[in-house]
Amino acid sequence: METFTFDQLPQAMRLLHEKMDRLELLLARQHSPQDAETIFNVTQAAAFLHLSVSTLYVKVCRREVPYNKQGKRLYFYKSELDEWVRKGRKKTVSEIQEEAGQ
Repeated sequence: METFTFDQLPQAMRLLHEKMDRLELLLARQHSPQDAETIFNVTQAAAFLHLSVSTLYVKVCRREVPYNKQGKRLYFYKSELDEWVRKGRKKTVSEIQEEAGQ
């Protein structure tokens, strides 16, 4: 570890701050919005689900689709919509027959 004199402290502090800034930038890149949870508005969620906006509103009113409400606005997490679509999967005839045979 390097020892600094009193006169070198300002320069050492500047270097320390620069290194911290670079570390923060690297950490921010690791947790970029691409990696974060994607949030859709109504139009984006309808496009993602291949539904019309009015159909999506009907499903929200019937509480058929997972959503979040903040004030008057609706938001949808992509992961929750993915899971909702997966839960609607119907088994094939061969899967049903396989389960019945066991």
